[in-house]
Amino acid sequence: MTAHQNGTISSEVSDFLLNCFARSPSWKFWLSLPLSFLFLLAMGANSVLLITIRLEASLHEPLYYLLSLLSLLDIIVCLTVIPKVLAVFWFDLKSISFYACFLQMYIMNCFLSMESCTFMVMAYDRYVAICHPLRYPSIITDQFVAKAAVFILARNGILTVPIPILSSRLHYCRTNVIENCLCANMSVSRLSCDDVTINRLYQFAVGWTLLGSDLILIFLSYTLILRAVLRLKAEGAVAKALSTCGSHFILILFFSTILLVFVLTLVVKKKVSPDVPVLLNILHHVIFSALNPIVYGVRTQEIKQGIQRLLKKVW
Repeated sequence: MTAHQNGTISSEVSDFLLNCFARSPSWKFWLSLPLSFLFLLAMGANSVLLITIRLEASLHEPLYYLLSLLSLLDIIVCLTVIPKVLAVFWFDLKSISFYACFLQMYIMNCFLSMESCTFMVMAYDRYVAICHPLRYPSIITDQFVAKAAVFILARNGILTVPIPILSSRLHYCRTNVIENCLCANMSVSRLSCDDVTINRLYQFAVGWTLLGSDLILIFLSYTLILRAVLRLKAEGAVAKALSTCGSHFILILFFSTILLVFVLTLVVKKKVSPDVPVLLNILHHVIFSALNPIVYGVRTQEIKQGIQRLLKKVW
């Protein structure tokens, strides 16, 4: 199996070439430094958050365990995507092996839906905390978090497996040049000589089923939270209740907005440069990962105090 640098294939593909921002080559230069900064920020901030939650006994609570899972997912996604993108930007290392490409495809699809599912569980946590505060300790337990984590891993891990499998079983005979910085399913399967209808339908169905159901349940949770909050009569109770889920809501809003813009650019792709969805896809993986620990660190008093105590111990 051979794949030549000029993009022509003599037999079957053994590796792919990531042709990043072919129509806008100057973007590589302008993006490399901000992307590097965001990557280091995401890795550093999430690591600090994980260490703080691990070492601070006061943070050994269900909500912070879920936050730890979110940080862990962010770190893995960043490590899967960004170093390869920067290698293409800086050293023109476009080649990615056949199996590495489909592994990256799986991790991107699987972990994106895992993050969405984690947000859904966190929304339920906030719903119970605000709407049923007396029952919160008996409902949201460590056992509940363990079961939720198993559900998050199993649901998304299993349902996204067919995406790379279906793509890897296609016959690639035209070219090995992917017009993308990442091994996105549609960008890769487009190179195949086979019919990719099943791939597209499965990607669409799984995407809307997983992400769509999560967003509906998140919206329902916050609707019930808002209704409960507006009924509170005590002075300052509304502000206090809203502040407890403010960080969560900000991140969900950002997460869903970026996804929506990404989908819209794909829908109207004839009117925008093909490089725009690629850029949005990269930024979604790194900006959200960097924002997550910072928003929680700044807005959550317990985490802020935990980080301060950790820094005092270190220094």
